Amino acid sequence: MQFENAYIPYGAYWSTPFCKWQGSLAGSHPIVLAAEVGKEVLEEKGIAGECVDALCLGTTIPSLHGFYGAPWLAGLMGMPQATGTTISQACATSVRSLVHAAEEISHDAAKVFLAVTADRTSNGPHLYYPNPAGPGGTGKAENWVMDNFTFDPHARGSMIQTAENVASESGISREEQDAVSQLRFEQYQNACADDASFHRRYMRLPLEIKGSRGRIVASIEKDEGVFPTTAEGLAKLKPVLEGGSVTFGSQTHPADGNAGMILTSEEMVDEIGSDDAVRIRLVSYGQARVKKGFMPMANVPASKSALSRAGIGIGDVKVVNTHNPFAVNDIFFAREMGLSNDALNRYGSSLVWGHPQAPTGVRAIIEMIEELVLLGGGFGLFTGCAAGDSAAAVVVEVSGK
Repeated sequence: MQFENAYIPYGAYWSTPFCKWQGSLAGSHPIVLAAEVGKEVLEEKGIAGECVDALCLGTTIPSLHGFYGAPWLAGLMGMPQATGTTISQACATSVRSLVHAAEEISHDAAKVFLAVTADRTSNGPHLYYPNPAGPGGTGKAENWVMDNFTFDPHARGSMIQTAENVASESGISREEQDAVSQLRFEQYQNACADDASFHRRYMRLPLEIKGSRGRIVASIEKDEGVFPTTAEGLAKLKPVLEGGSVTFGSQTHPADGNAGMILTSEEMVDEIGSDDAVRIRLVSYGQARVKKGFMPMANVPASKSALSRAGIGIGDVKVVNTHNPFAVNDIFFAREMGLSNDALNRYGSSLVWGHPQAPTGVRAIIEMIEELVLLGGGFGLFTGCAAGDSAAAVVVEVSGK
């Protein structure tokens, strides 16, 4: 799918720091926190809530009162005139939320659309499904986060098993995975340099967490849960699965956080953006699904679809960011797309800063935009795999006015 009239006003987006689960955001309601942060960001940027025609909420983990979804979010943000849908597509929720926004804008259903993504993997719900026909009327229980990480009802395996499957079939060694994991940590240091100047281009810093009486109970200055990565440290880790190659050092960690972005028609972009000289267009979208149990492979066909619809090739792309729950993802992707490993994720990635599911992709896309601005413009490609051996990708173009 290609979009003709879907623009992202420069600076009209945000991400919180991501906190490893059971950390500083473990007690914060994900939708309420996203509304508080988003409202503060828009007010500081001088973007009036009344200008938002519609919105969507991307979230993948059920939370209290989440039934009310996007309309509740709008009310919390002081946008009683706005409504929209709640979107859940596992790790592809970010891309799908932006695609939904672009479709609304392109079809003139809205002039200004707000996409907010929020999840809390910490303290995920424990669900009980009644079954009157069960023995003694006993139902079934599910730990929403843990049980779905460890079992795909279609492929009959865990998330990590998909990485092992790709590593085995493609001949991706433990040593290659460790090397890419160390590289991604080193790239993340680029974003942390000069008092985190890159992160401060878009990230809510400090992120102040308020208690029930409005008192500040925590102030988060950076991503929480990022551990120093060295070749020596990685070498000491044992594979998670017996006989496997993926360790805790070559996969991401569950996290909490939120991110948001405004999309507009071209006629509205200058009214909302912080720099009229910068044009950011959401160009195209692609998705794909591969054979059962080989999720990391899906980024390749999804990216090729998005690039084809944009009318460009990988050689025309200046910045490539990925959601990489496993180092295997990037190694396979780089091989198949003819790229070097260091050509991806030059300011870090979810392999390092964690994966709160819905907002992961929005943050990576924001970082891609900011890198393109620093480079003077060009095309950017984001891709990320998702549950069900699927993936989604988008192409963004940054240019001058």
